[in-house]
Amino acid sequence: MDTLTSRGRAVRVGATALALAVLLAGTLWGDDDHFPFGPFRMYSTSDAPSADARDTRVEGMDRTGRLVDLGERATGIRRAEIEGQQARYVADPDLLREVAEAYTRRNPDAPELAEVRIVIRWHDITDRRPTGRWFDETVVRWQVIP
Repeated sequence: MDTLTSRGRAVRVGATALALAVLLAGTLWGDDDHFPFGPFRMYSTSDAPSADARDTRVEGMDRTGRLVDLGERATGIRRAEIEGQQARYVADPDLLREVAEAYTRRNPDAPELAEVRIVIRWHDITDRRPTGRWFDETVVRWQVIP
């Protein structure tokens, strides 16, 4: 068939209009969770020129008192997954037990973890330039009950 029927044309115009309406609504009222129909704010906004920059990490303390980096290599859990669920961890610190269990599975010969915490290192920025100063904020902590 070389030509599109009237019904086919109407369906395509309707689908295009619907997609544009959803895209417009997402742009005006959407959030990152609505991507691709909402704005991906990471690329559409910027911080204030002197806003501190955050660097989130997960760390633990083993039974010997040694500090352990609980990054992706040690646990198999990506930092973005931790950051995306941070509010859940803060609301229920016991969820950090999963991080400890992931560490144990990947490092069966390592000493058991006694504590897991999410720490944000805030880097001081002044006039869009790092100053070299920083401070750490522990946002949530989970400890093994002895």
